[in-house]
Amino acid sequence: MKKHWYHYLWIWSLIYFGMGFFNILFAWMGLISFALPLIMAIGFGNKRFCNRYCDRGQTLRALGQLGFSRRRDMPAWMKSKAFRYGFMLFFFGMFGSVLYTTWLVYSGAESLQQVVSLLWTFHFPWEWAYSGAVSPWTAQFAFGLYSLMLTSEVIALITMLLFRPRSWCVYCPMGTLTQLICQAKAGKTQ
Repeated sequence: MKKHWYHYLWIWSLIYFGMGFFNILFAWMGLISFALPLIMAIGFGNKRFCNRYCDRGQTLRALGQLGFSRRRDMPAWMKSKAFRYGFMLFFFGMFGSVLYTTWLVYSGAESLQQVVSLLWTFHFPWEWAYSGAVSPWTAQFAFGLYSLMLTSEVIALITMLLFRPRSWCVYCPMGTLTQLICQAKAGKTQ
């Protein structure tokens, strides 16, 4: 198979998580992963970002090629609309929680929490990654977004290990949302 430039976008994931590990403010770059698929779906009416340019999808593809996947089919319930839409709503609810916590820090009702949460349950101190150079709410959003991105990366890797390499893509919240946008642009009804 001929390698294209976008096959190397997995490097972006390494850069993102690596830079965020040492300076949490780089976590703001995660908004690129939120914006680009939406911009491309709205602008072009297709899922080209998901199919080619998604750094997570390219990471999972590359790891799958290295043999880190059982290459088994996912259970039907994980492919169902109910699960995909439910996971999307849950995921965006967690993003709403990040925004709400950021607002509380901005308004002074809460203080900065210098932790990274994994799977919304395990909280790890991360104070070395914040120097205090910006306002606390800016850092709070970065901690929250990094937690969300790291959690979804872990879920994607577990799914890849258990099933096919890009099984995460079936229920990825951004993929589900871009699919809805593309269907709306094409005038399709569910």
